[in-house]
Formats: sequence, C-alpha cells, structure tokens
Amino acid sequence: MSKLHKTLFVFLILSLVLLGGCAGDSSELPAEAAPETDTADVSPDQEETAPIFIAFEGTDLDGNTVSQEIFTQSKLTMVNVWATYCNPCLSEMPGLGELAAEYDPAEFQIIGIVSDVWEGEDQTLVESLIQKTGADYLHLLANDSIGQAILSSVSGVPTTFFFDGEGAYLGGVVGSAEKEKWEEIVHGLLEEM
Repeated sequence: MSKLHKTLFVFLILSLVLLGGCAGDSSELPAEAAPETDTADVSPDQEETAPIFIAFEGTDLDGNTVSQEIFTQSKLTMVNVWATYCNPCLSEMPGLGELAAEYDPAEFQIIGIVSDVWEGEDQTLVESLIQKTGADYLHLLANDSIGQAILSSVSGVPTTFFFDGEGAYLGGVVGSAEKEKWEEIVHGLLEEM
C-alpha cells in the first residue's frame, strides 16, 4: 500500500469513528454513479487499478462555467461537498478557507460543492455562510452534471474527494476534520506526486 493510500485509509477510518457528518437526502440525484472506488475500498492486497476520471460542467456563484478542466490548474484539488444545513460542514469551513489561502493555487486548490442548493435557486444563504465561515475559495452549485459525476457518490456530508492535476481520482474522505488533519493529508498527497 502506498503512503498516499495508507494516509487516506487511516484518516477515513478515524473520520468514520471519531467525526460525524450529516446524512443527506439524495433522492433528487440521478441514479448513475460516479467513481465507486474510495479509500474504504483500498486494501494492502489490492493491485493498482486504472485511474478514474470524471466529467462535469457547472457554475460557480458568479455564474461562470466550470468543468473538470479546473483540475489541470493545480497539482492537487480537494473537492469538498457540503450542505447549508450541515453543522460539521460549516465547522470545518473556516479551516478549509485558511488552508486554501496558505497554498499557491498552482500547487493546491479547494473547490466547494453545495449539495443542497441547485443552479437557479436562491443562493443568498450560501453566500452568507461562505462569508461567515471565511471559506474564500471557489464554490459550485449542484446541477444534473455535478449530480451524476460527484454527488451520486456522496452518502453524507461533508464528503471530500481528491484529484490530481490530470483529473485522476485519488481518494475520498467521509466526515469533517480540523485544519491540521487536512494539512496532513494534503501534505502527504503532494509528497506522493
């Protein structure tokens, strides 16, 4: 097992045991699943498999179109799926905002996906929560494309996915964490690249 997989696997187990998340209602999401592989599926006996890539198109809070091409703008991308009703999500967002500000965007970036506010809906609450938590990084609103590519793999929020600069899926974590734990994971992933 690589150091990357060990780090993510240990963190996933800890997050499941120690940290909570908010279960979400995914009944509105399309049935097609995005990557079904996550760090829970990684075991020491498992062989390396072909990289998993996703394709999506959505809009940020300013109405700009964003696609999977955004992964090429950074060596490592953290996609944090959150919801406006989720206290663990909101609790970790100040640390994520600090973390995003500490890195050169060419090295590491964070993208938030608001799972319970869809494109075309009122985003006033979303904007208020982002401002209040200091989560000053790109946030995308849910839509069918993001639902199929990413949200269909989410069983509870927060859920975080990692992608490399080519858009290959590296692993995921269910649950919230303190900034220090995210720093540890991000540092470990960047070292592996």
